[in-house]
Amino acid sequence: MSAAHQRRIIIGDVHGHYDGLMILLEAIAPGAADEVYFLGDLIDRGPQSAQVVDFVKQSSYYCLLGNHEQMLLDVLTKRASNQIRQAWLYSGGYETLSSYKTATIPRDHIEWLQTLPTHLDLGDIWLAHAGLDPRLPLEEQSVEQFCWVRQEFHSMKQPFFENKLIIVGHTITFTLPGVRPGELAQGQGWLDIDTGAYHPRSGWLTAVDINNQIVYQVDVYDKLVRTLPLSEAAIRINPAQVLARL
Repeated sequence: MSAAHQRRIIIGDVHGHYDGLMILLEAIAPGAADEVYFLGDLIDRGPQSAQVVDFVKQSSYYCLLGNHEQMLLDVLTKRASNQIRQAWLYSGGYETLSSYKTATIPRDHIEWLQTLPTHLDLGDIWLAHAGLDPRLPLEEQSVEQFCWVRQEFHSMKQPFFENKLIIVGHTITFTLPGVRPGELAQGQGWLDIDTGAYHPRSGWLTAVDINNQIVYQVDVYDKLVRTLPLSEAAIRINPAQVLARL
């Protein structure tokens, strides 16, 4: 396969929906020369987190750290307070534990999650789970920004990078002004592809072939698959409307 036909596939928050992910990957049919990137939040909320982690871990695909992986690691590898533990459990941790038959997460899964990067620079695109804080230099930002930021990022009035598109998940797109379930959100230098796979209002799990500007989606509840141009799938966000919600 020539370089011109290689694809870079970016996949949004899976949240434990292994069956939906398998349908999505079947529709995409990644080849050996294609690069596949997960934006984090493989786990929690959905029913099959263990299967999702095991699949991505065993694959040759790239994966970023999401806030849900960070919460799990905080609970399992630190002296987390009961408040932090309960926050994770009620944010989908119960479902994750139940997906492991013994309710114990294997050591190799934990060690793999600890290796996940918070961001990746691919030259013309820059990947993070949540985004970044436009008020801080890149070198001063940490897991707090890369995994958790929301409004400060989505309300940017100008791109953070001059020649890079930031692609993120984390914030369900229909929570942004003017965006309907299943639609992507695009702002000043950023593209949000978390269409809320676990959410009853949506169910859409999204992947983007950024090289060819194609969006692949599966509804994890009714297994409907669709493909459409990125230009039709993404809704432009007005930063002022995001700021109005702060």
